[in-house]
Amino acid sequence: MKTLVVVLGPTGVGKTELCIKAARHVNSPIINSDSRQIYAEIPVGTAAPTQEQQREVTHYFVGIRTVKDDYSAAKYEEEALQLIETLFHQGHDTLLLTGGSMMYIDAVCNGIDDIPTVDPETRELLKRKLAEEGLPRLVEELKVLDPEHYHIVDRKNPRRVVHALEICYMTGKTYTSFRTQKNKERPFKILKIGLNRDRSELYERINARVTTMFDHGLIDECKRVYPYRECNALNTVGYKETFLYLDGLLTLEETIRQIQSNTRQYMRKQLTWFKRDPKTRWFQPDNLEEIMNYIDENT
Repeated sequence: MKTLVVVLGPTGVGKTELCIKAARHVNSPIINSDSRQIYAEIPVGTAAPTQEQQREVTHYFVGIRTVKDDYSAAKYEEEALQLIETLFHQGHDTLLLTGGSMMYIDAVCNGIDDIPTVDPETRELLKRKLAEEGLPRLVEELKVLDPEHYHIVDRKNPRRVVHALEICYMTGKTYTSFRTQKNKERPFKILKIGLNRDRSELYERINARVTTMFDHGLIDECKRVYPYRECNALNTVGYKETFLYLDGLLTLEETIRQIQSNTRQYMRKQLTWFKRDPKTRWFQPDNLEEIMNYIDENT
C-alpha cells in the first residue's frame, strides 16, 4: 500500500537533517509542512532548508509563496494532496512529509473543516472594526454571536477571533456550526514518526539556533520585509520581536532573549499538540538506524 511517512516534532529538534537521510533511504522527495518555510523572502528566520540541502533532495512547498500572499491550512491541504497523488502516480511507494506546523500536518492527515472563504468586504469590515474598537470589544461580540467558540478560542489571538466573527457576519451562522471535526479518510497509509530530545537539550539547541539566525542575517532579512510587517506570514516568532528592535523598542540582547523564550514556549505547545495522537511513534533523532528500520518494517 502507498505510504505517507510523516516526520513531526518541535522546532529545533533536528527534523531537516534526519529527513534528508530518510528521504534518500526511501527514495522520496521531501514535502514540507512548515507553514512559514513556504514563503520565499524569509528563509533565515524560518530555518528553511539551504540551497545545498535542496539540491541533495527535492523539496516541495519551500519558498513557493510571497509574504504578501494569503495562504491557509485549507489551501495547503488541497495542494499537498494533489502533489501526493501525483507523486504516487509517478511510481513512488513511500513519500516523506515533515514539519512542525500542527495545523498543516493535521490538514493532510485528517482533513480540516470546510469553512467558507471570507469575502473581501467582510474581511475589510472586521479589519476596520479591530482597528477602531480593539480586540476586547470583538471578543465580547463573539461571546454573543458564538458562545460555544468563545469558550475555546484563544481570546488573545486577534486573527482567531476576527476569523470566527467573519464567518458569523458573512453566513449568519455560528463558526462552531461549520466545525464538524470529523477525520477524512485518505487513500494511503499514514505512518507518523515523532522526534524529541531531552528538554534541556532542546532548550540549548533553540537558544543556539536563534543566535545563529542573527549571525546569518536575520536583521537584514527583517529590514527587507519590514514594509509587509502587518502580513499574516510575518506574525510569528522571530519577526515580531525583530520588528520591535528595528522600531527601537528593544535592544539586540532583549530581542534575542525574547525570541529564545518565545520559541521555547512554542516548542512546548507543539509537543503538547503532537503527543495527543497515540499513533505517533517517538524516537531520538540521533537513532537513525532504529528509525530507518521502523520505516522499512511498516512500509
